[in-house]
Amino acid sequence: MVPPGKKPAGETSNSNKKCKRYFNEHWKEEFTWLEFDYERKLMFCIECRQALVKNKHGKAENAFTVGTDNFQRHALLRHVTSGAHRQALAVNREQLAFETRIHGHPELRSVIKVEVNPAKVAVLATVYWMAKEEIPDEKCSSLLDFQKFNLCQALLASEHSEYYHPSSVREMQAAIAKVLHNEDRHRIKASPFVGLVVDETVDVLEHRNLAMFTTTVSPCNGQTSATFLGSFELPAGEATTVTGKVGEVMRSFGIPTMKITWLSTDSASLVAERLSGVGTALTSLCPLLTEVHCLSHGSSLLPAESIVSIEYLQKYETTVDAVYRLYSSFRGESNGLQELRSVLDLCEIDLGSPKAVHWTSIFPAVEAIDSSWPTLVLLLESEAERSPVAHGLCEELKKFQFVAFTKILLDVLPIFQKLSRFFQIEDFDLSILKPIVSATATTLQAQKSASGQNLQEFLNEMNEHPQDDREGESRLYYKGVELANCSKVHLKHFERLKESYLESVRGNLLDRFPSSVLEAISSFSAIFNPKCYPQSLEDIGSYGVSELNFLLQAYSRVVVSERALSDFPLFKRIVFSLSQLSFKDLCVKLVYSNSEMHELFPDFAVLAAIALALPLGSVLAEKISRGREMLKRGRSRRTKDEGLSDLMKIAIDGPAINEFDFALAIEYYESMRESGFIVAQVK
Repeated sequence: MVPPGKKPAGETSNSNKKCKRYFNEHWKEEFTWLEFDYERKLMFCIECRQALVKNKHGKAENAFTVGTDNFQRHALLRHVTSGAHRQALAVNREQLAFETRIHGHPELRSVIKVEVNPAKVAVLATVYWMAKEEIPDEKCSSLLDFQKFNLCQALLASEHSEYYHPSSVREMQAAIAKVLHNEDRHRIKASPFVGLVVDETVDVLEHRNLAMFTTTVSPCNGQTSATFLGSFELPAGEATTVTGKVGEVMRSFGIPTMKITWLSTDSASLVAERLSGVGTALTSLCPLLTEVHCLSHGSSLLPAESIVSIEYLQKYETTVDAVYRLYSSFRGESNGLQELRSVLDLCEIDLGSPKAVHWTSIFPAVEAIDSSWPTLVLLLESEAERSPVAHGLCEELKKFQFVAFTKILLDVLPIFQKLSRFFQIEDFDLSILKPIVSATATTLQAQKSASGQNLQEFLNEMNEHPQDDREGESRLYYKGVELANCSKVHLKHFERLKESYLESVRGNLLDRFPSSVLEAISSFSAIFNPKCYPQSLEDIGSYGVSELNFLLQAYSRVVVSERALSDFPLFKRIVFSLSQLSFKDLCVKLVYSNSEMHELFPDFAVLAAIALALPLGSVLAEKISRGREMLKRGRSRRTKDEGLSDLMKIAIDGPAINEFDFALAIEYYESMRESGFIVAQVK
């Protein structure tokens, strides 16, 4: 151990050079004063740092105030029995006693913290429940009156402070959100690694917002959590704007850069900005960072914004948009047109919004256009003489290219729907990600030369009739309707359109799942998924070596490669015997700080924690989806996003009402109001 007054352990290492030791999270439970800096990899004593007692040399530093890397249990035992530590405890106790005495009633401090005014709890609980249920703030007063009418004793029996007035709902929400964010900070601090999710939304007024989430891992039980950090408005700008905001949020929540292992972005414009430098900038800050597509929210796997370079796509979407606007309110008895109306409800499409609807990425909308096509053509023909709009739409819908492109979309969109559904599975098998993406890319490539099922059926169902006035030309009919623009020139033009569209979609897919990311995820699966292991024990000798080497190289800053390779044969034998476990179960067992596997295989425990931090699963998907919906609705209710992020925090992350700490929220709220009152008095 470094004597008091000497150089910090980080400068003059006191660890055993022949057998390098590592920090054990379990020590924190035994030695409550122990703190570990994950970025600097040093241990500290909270009590000694707080007291900074001077020793006989007249110095207040010792190894546990400046930091030590002597990761041995007997070093902790020596410190806890040292004179410096005992003296620090005495100083801190005296300081605590002094602080309680000046408040006048030290014996009541613990009681006051628990026995809060029931009326205050009732008001805050009402505000909390309203936020969880997304009830507008202005309903607070009437809800409180309604509870009094129902003889709510807490509100009837005692008077509460003037602070607890319905007009202060947003301040109460801020206090509640502060309690939740404090829990977030503790969760992030305890987690060995963190995944970061950045979801961009753009409202009808072109305001850009970043909704940020984290995925964390608890070393106490190995369980993962998805947490909403907040919604942040972005000024117009380039990739540096996003990078700066992400860095600012990371600092405010105290997230060390070495902890962030995954960055998941979900937005077409963010993907574009990623190529402009967001990912590169964040990677320079976070050396362990890997960028992935937001696996938990597959709705944007095929964003229309990524393929707007294809000219016909815009024309097709304009035509479909006009059809929906014309017939979505049609009150006739046609089943086909009723299907158009049901699509708007099913997909929650608001035609009154000025924001463009990207119809080519909405499968039910395209499917409805296809099934109602003959009915639409007949209706438009009947109205063509009276309406120039109907005449123009009729001419467009009867074109060969419109019908054929609809069939291409019917072949392509279900592929991405299926891909998206895989990512919604809670315990998603990562081993199938690489094959699924590869198979999808292969299918899209094959459709360039051999048409998909729907397009092929359309081509087979068309009836050809000779055209009397033009020798060599034919008239093509589909479902009794004569198609326009069917010349050889038009058909060749369509072939080029088909190839460019399919190539664009395929390229977009591969951009979202680059080979390096697929390699990393499949390597994690190969090592930590018992179901991927060979069936026979004799065959596991060389299994997984290349995958492990890939991970050890990628995360060389946080693992010891030589030790991991040495431990791998025994690790594989144990995993082979645990074939009933899933990928997640095994990772949880490794990360759990009290487990034998955590002690036996420290490097695999580190890699398992990284794997668990991967932003994945239905819980995260639901939170992202709810955040988007709340941003969409909330901006219309609140000007300048006032308190919207706090409201979203409560709605998205707030626990069941009986599990929330209202006493702490009251303490925060009254402190905020008192400080605000003092500031107002000074002014």
